[in-house]
Parts: sequence; C-alpha cells; structure tokens
Amino acid sequence: MMKTITKIKNSKALVTLVWVLGLLVIWEIFAFIIQATKRTPENIMPHVWQIFYSLIDPKPVSNGMSCLQVVLFNAGQTLSRAGQGFMIGTLIGFALAILMKLSHIVEKIAAPYLMLIQLIPILGMAPIILAMTHDIGSSRIIIAAILTFYPVATNTLAGLNSVEKQKYELMYSYAAKKSTVYFKMLIPSCIPYFFTGLKIAAPMAITASILVDTLQGDGGLGCMLSQSLKHAMSIYVFWDIVVFSAVIGVLSCSLMGWIENAVSPLKRIERKTKKKKETRHEKSSRIFTEKSSSVFSNSWKRWKGKMPSIPVLL
Repeated sequence: MMKTITKIKNSKALVTLVWVLGLLVIWEIFAFIIQATKRTPENIMPHVWQIFYSLIDPKPVSNGMSCLQVVLFNAGQTLSRAGQGFMIGTLIGFALAILMKLSHIVEKIAAPYLMLIQLIPILGMAPIILAMTHDIGSSRIIIAAILTFYPVATNTLAGLNSVEKQKYELMYSYAAKKSTVYFKMLIPSCIPYFFTGLKIAAPMAITASILVDTLQGDGGLGCMLSQSLKHAMSIYVFWDIVVFSAVIGVLSCSLMGWIENAVSPLKRIERKTKKKKETRHEKSSRIFTEKSSSVFSNSWKRWKGKMPSIPVLL
C-alpha cells in the first residue's frame, strides 16, 4: 500500500493533474471577476463549462459549420504549414550547428545573424517575408522555419561543445577518424540538447503560423481569431481557438519528449539503470522482510521453549 502511494506521489500524472486543476481554478476566478465588471458583451471571459459546451453545440456559426468544425477545419491548415516550417527549420538548424562546430569562422559569421533574426518580432518579420514571397502560405512556412532553426541550432551547438576534452583524447588515442568522432561521440552526446531545442521550437512554430494568419489569410486559426474579434462570428470561436492552440502547443512539446525517450541512447541507459535500481531495491526489501520474519519466528520459538509449564489444577 505504501509503495503504491509513493509511486502516485512521484508520478508525473499527479503533477499534471494538479497543474491543470490549478489553471482551471484561476480561469474561473478571472471569469467571475470579468463578468462582474464587464461593460460590453465582447469583454466577457466565459467559464470553462461554456467553452466546452460551445464545442459540442451543433449550432452553426460560420458557413453552416459548428464551432468544433470551424476549429478543426482551420487547425488542419495552420498545423500543416507549421509542421512544414518546423521540419525545414529543424534540418537547417541542425546542419548549421554541425557547420559551426566544424569551423570557428562559420560560427563567428553566423552567430550575430542568428541573434539578429531572433530579436526581430514576428509581427515585424511577417510583412517583410510576405512582401518578398507574395504568398501568404509560403510566408507562414518560412516564418515558422526561421523561428524553429534558432533554438535548434543554438541548443545543438551547446550539446556539441559540452563534450569533455578527455573523451576527445580517448577517441584520438584509438586513432579514430573525425567522422567517427562525430557519429560515435558528438552527435549522440548532443541529442538531449537537440531535443531541448525541438521542445522550444515546436510551440513557437505553431504560434508563428497563427500570428501570420491574423495579418492576412483565407484560412487558419489566426484568421478565425481575427474574424471572431471583428464580430463576424461567435465570440466563443475566439476562446475555443485559444484553448485549442494552448493544448496543441503543450502536446507538441510533450511529443518531442516522447520521441526523445524513444530514440535517445542516454534515455535508454537511464531507463535500464532505473529499472535495475528498482529491482535491486525490491530484492533487498524482500530479503529484509524474509530475514525479519525468520528472526521473529526463531525468537518466538526459543522464548516459548523456555517458558515453564503451568500445572492444570482440577
């Protein structure tokens, strides 16, 4: 029983549940405050149950589609463009990190441009990219790629630079080639850093695609956000998209973590080590319990054998 309670306390599911419940409580508090002080209906922050009810309500809100249909239909466009930009940015960022590790000249030249691109706001970058491409779909993909490759490149480079000097000396003492050093030592060592960059970049790519949709577009979650704020459809569409976008962002970060656990050699080693420790602990606990029971049983037998016999009086 105690073992089960300890596992529940240490589980990530409990932490997530507490976090979600806390978020819902804070949301409800603000909903009551805003509804009590509202001046116009547009300022209403709905309760959580109202948002969920709007998702299952079959009442049409735009082009004969319900809130849920509007959100899902436009989410497909946004996520497809964000996914394309994310993949392109990931490949460029990883390749750039390798090049910067191979050549300090490339690192010195690329580092200022990386920082400059990161400092430009998304809403300031979007009109420039749109003017260059003259295509809203391509501009969404390019901006998502730009926001993706910076965290991927910087985190991957940090992972490549984190390898200790002693490991290099050990590899070169075995006459290892430079390609062997990269594929056998550097790249496996930078995988945790690489996935840290992906966890940051995945939600950013989705956010970038949504923000570009708000400027100009014929579809996408951002376009629906803009139209709902302009009263072209129900205000609940706005909140449905906000909640849906937040959930998708969290899931995208979690997905990168699941992939890391599946492919990272360090994670596999950690799981095996943890499993061995748990097995060893369970075995030690079982042996201790058996020995304690045996000692108690033997002590009881010795004490019982030394007890004087009491005559029975008839």
